[in-house]
Amino acid sequence: MLYLFPSPIPLWLQIGAIAGWLGGVLLLAEILRRWRGESELVRKVVHIGTGNILFLAWGLRIPLWVCLIACISFSIIAYISYYQPILPMLNSVGRKTLGVFYYAVSITCLVAWFWSINLPEYAVVGVLVMAWGDGLAALVGQRWGKHRYEFMNNKKSWEGSLAMLIIGYVVTAFVLAIANGMSLSTWLIPLPVAIVATTLEAISPGGTDNLTVPLASGFLCYGLVEIVGMLGS
Repeated sequence: MLYLFPSPIPLWLQIGAIAGWLGGVLLLAEILRRWRGESELVRKVVHIGTGNILFLAWGLRIPLWVCLIACISFSIIAYISYYQPILPMLNSVGRKTLGVFYYAVSITCLVAWFWSINLPEYAVVGVLVMAWGDGLAALVGQRWGKHRYEFMNNKKSWEGSLAMLIIGYVVTAFVLAIANGMSLSTWLIPLPVAIVATTLEAISPGGTDNLTVPLASGFLCYGLVEIVGMLGS
């Protein structure tokens, strides 16, 4: 199990570390917004950067109640931002959806369940698959996506979906390797997780992939590990 420190550190240092990371992400986003002026790139930097906060929370052993306060607050702010532009850098370019709110809700659900049963790694899987997979898939598709397809008004590229598949696999394997070691299941389980995540990212309408992908990835990974554990016992 990965911990950034061998023993628990004071709560104020834990919160300070998370606040410092978030501040760095927002500062980088603002620099990119002013320097490059590419709002989609800025949005994805924030999307990926905020997703990594859960990985830090796992490594820092931040308790459930602190995580829930932060997640619920983010959900409320994200919902208000749908109606009032208080988080303009997080909102989608050229389309108005509740995607950011769904992202916050999915994180809250994963934290509430997996932190409470002392298996935070599966919450981390769900969020990182969405953060890195969806974030980089969108950038890959935007820059190199030449082969387009559409499902229920969802316009995607095969290049972007392939990036989502590969990154989803790598992220899941990475987290499982940290949590459970280098067993065979560590390399096999990420494949169905990545396939399901990629499929849901392609077919979920109106920003709902921010809800379906993290929840499906986290719970599917947990279920598969449990099944493999029962078969091996």
